[in-house]
Amino acid sequence: MDTITREDVQQALETRSTIKIIDVLDERMYDKYHLPGAINVPVDNDFDRKIQSVARDKSEPVIVYCLDSDCEASAKAARLMESLGYEEVYDYQAGKADWKEAGLPVNS
Repeated sequence: MDTITREDVQQALETRSTIKIIDVLDERMYDKYHLPGAINVPVDNDFDRKIQSVARDKSEPVIVYCLDSDCEASAKAARLMESLGYEEVYDYQAGKADWKEAGLPVNS
């Protein structure tokens, strides 16, 4: 697992057509606001099955994020994904709070 900055996330979303971005918070937190194009796959007991149905190609890059740098959910999700064989997993540790504070667009 590699960490990724807001600038790196922006660049990846602009230049990589196959990248997936995953909000790993619960549905209520996802519905409040999320990054454009993000898919909600909460880190719960069924994460393994859900992530494999959303991100089928384990060689394609995936960015996971949660609320902020104090939130551990994205790091947990990244570790789980690596254990499932995902090859290119990035943890946007600063999360959606950082994205929103920078004035970047969010969906709700």
